[in-house]
Amino acid sequence: MADRGANAHSLPDDWPADPDPILALNRIGSFDWDLDSGLMAMDGQALAVFDMRPDEYDDNPETLSVRIPEDEGRRLDETVSEALKAGVENYGAYFRMRLRDGTLRWTHTQGYVRRDKEGRPVRIVGLVRDATQELNDTTARSRRIDRRRREAGIVQSTTDALAGARTLADVIEVLEDPSTLERLGASDIALGLLEGGRVRLRATGPALGFIREAEHFRRDEPFPMAETIRTVTPRFIESRAEFERRYPAITGHLRRSGISSAAYLPLVAQGRPIGALAVLYRDDTRFGERARTLLIGLGSAIAQSVQRALFYEQEKDLAEGLQQAMLPRSIPAVPGARIAVRYRSARAGRDVGGDWYDVIPLPDGHTGLVIGDVQGHDTHAAAVMGQLRIVLRAYAAEGHPPATVMARASAFLRELDTDRFVTCLYADADLTTGVLQIVRAGHLDPMVRAADGTCTRVPVPGGMPLGLSAEFGQLQYPVATVELDPGNTLILCTDGLVERPGDDLDDGFRTLARLVREGPADPDALADALCADVDRRDGLDDVAILLMRRRTGSTPAAGGRLRQHVAPEDPEALSGARHLIRAAVRSWGSGERADEIELAADEMIVNALTHTEGSAVVTLRVLTGTERRLRVEVEDTSSALPRRREAGEDGVSGRGLFLVDRLADSWGVEARGTGKCVWCEFVVPPGPR
Repeated sequence: MADRGANAHSLPDDWPADPDPILALNRIGSFDWDLDSGLMAMDGQALAVFDMRPDEYDDNPETLSVRIPEDEGRRLDETVSEALKAGVENYGAYFRMRLRDGTLRWTHTQGYVRRDKEGRPVRIVGLVRDATQELNDTTARSRRIDRRRREAGIVQSTTDALAGARTLADVIEVLEDPSTLERLGASDIALGLLEGGRVRLRATGPALGFIREAEHFRRDEPFPMAETIRTVTPRFIESRAEFERRYPAITGHLRRSGISSAAYLPLVAQGRPIGALAVLYRDDTRFGERARTLLIGLGSAIAQSVQRALFYEQEKDLAEGLQQAMLPRSIPAVPGARIAVRYRSARAGRDVGGDWYDVIPLPDGHTGLVIGDVQGHDTHAAAVMGQLRIVLRAYAAEGHPPATVMARASAFLRELDTDRFVTCLYADADLTTGVLQIVRAGHLDPMVRAADGTCTRVPVPGGMPLGLSAEFGQLQYPVATVELDPGNTLILCTDGLVERPGDDLDDGFRTLARLVREGPADPDALADALCADVDRRDGLDDVAILLMRRRTGSTPAAGGRLRQHVAPEDPEALSGARHLIRAAVRSWGSGERADEIELAADEMIVNALTHTEGSAVVTLRVLTGTERRLRVEVEDTSSALPRRREAGEDGVSGRGLFLVDRLADSWGVEARGTGKCVWCEFVVPPGPR
């Protein structure tokens, strides 16, 4: 007999002929398997476990195959082989065996491997027992644990689903979801909420579809839901007979709905009832203590979600009312253009922010376009926006130039008791010519959609955001001139339309350009398409959009365009510019005003070269609209603004701007990013066909 090893199970020397009485008492059999001969001795109790008589077993393990199904035997052999190869001292396994009557029962075996001095396995001694009751007890215990976990999971899973519900409609959607009803084992639900002392059914499932959703009833009605709310006590009705006995007023409803039992749960929030939830069943249902506790806990979780949703909807209504009060009630009709505006609030927070748009009729027949964004998403941002919108509108309506409007608005914002800054873009649009003078205060560049559908970003020099520019004393805003041809659309927006998670600003502009290019040409339809994109990606920022499309029609075709650089102290360059101006003015059909235009352009160029240290850039172009104009612009690198003064009797200077003022129909000065631009315009006759 091989050495049993220090850690081996202690067995008597004549084992298994004289098995341990304790094993026999516990109906545990034993076996001794000689691995060299292949014979396995089994005691009487072991044979009883295998439902075999002593005369049916010949010490050959193969004889047991009549009791062990093939797949179970294969698995048991693999367990033993793995133990022998791994060098372990013992192994254990559960397997099924077949009794004489064909039924299966679970059996457990524990084997102890004995090895010789070289470590070779020579013998396995072990135990075998009926494990059916053990596994049944374990399974029952596991089922009880699983049931408790499942019951707790019903509340937890429903609570988790309600965590993302913001509105009452979201709460109702969770409650009516088939998975929620399946977890509860219910066929339907009904939700009633207190409104002005009455109960209004806010949700009724298919079984109660014959009841109007908006149906109201008094709290003193003889209905189980009204009684539950009135007494703040749950009601459990376990059968149709109990329903008809306790609440005969709803017998007709029960017959039509097919409902036989129900649990009515009061919804209590902040110590007061806000409604009740009915969980309805088509079969009679026994509500034990555990089921009642579960449903009452579920009602508590639902009450908190309903209360949170009601608060959210109240705040949302308040925020939307405040936002609408701050935004323009209507957009004025603009001759020569079609305008579309849209506002989309953020999907987080109180749904109120500081984004806005505005369209302002200006005194000279021009139109002011405003798009802006106050920092933050709260009522304070909306309040700042409302004040700033009114102030900016007043400054623009007074006829101030765009740069002055923006500078004054920045100074006003600094005087407010706020730490918010504001990005803004203001455009003075002359739709008779298509010329837009744009000032940008830290805001996004505008975009233009051409009549052929192409969309491009228009880089515009800008200054600091409103409030910050006043704080740092940088109130000089450059003015950019942009021409909007007939059929083209100007696109102004706030950053919620461009910024996307994971993308930089350039990527956002490219995406927006693609959406505009693929979208409809009509401004209203295009604005709706852009808002639909915001809704699809569940935008986390406010979005304001202002689109203006210049109308096409009988507007004269655009004339020519000339741009010439004139270097200082270069007489040939100045002479060449004069010749080009003369040729362009006459070829474009300026009529009797050609000499006036040439003289004014010459005076403006000479002024720029005389009073600044850099070069001058002269631009001539014909503007189209209800009247044809020729515009002259001279840019230089000095930020000092010129002023008109009277020349003395013998003076040879001071006549430049005096002549421009007398000759041109209009003139002005615009700050540019690197200096300024002096411009003037002349009304000229229609050009040659």
